[in-house]
Amino acid sequence: MREISVGTRELKNRLSQYLRRVKAGETVVITERGKPVGQIVPIAADLAGRLKILADARVVEWNGQSLPVYQPRAVNRSGQLLSDLVSEERE
Repeated sequence: MREISVGTRELKNRLSQYLRRVKAGETVVITERGKPVGQIVPIAADLAGRLKILADARVVEWNGQSLPVYQPRAVNRSGQLLSDLVSEERE
């Protein structure tokens, strides 16, 4: 992510230009008399948006659907509590 610095007067005069740069992924550091006083950063995309970006770049393959919820396969069929089994293993 690129970062640019801009003075308050310049930012006020060309705000729409700097907002376009922020939308493009840049961070704008606002300075007053050469000292940083704030910054404008792009909003992070949600998970679906980030996956779409990766899919468009052909980094991952994704059909747009959600993944199924993970279900653990290990089942405790003994009459003991799991905490008791762990305690026995530690001894």
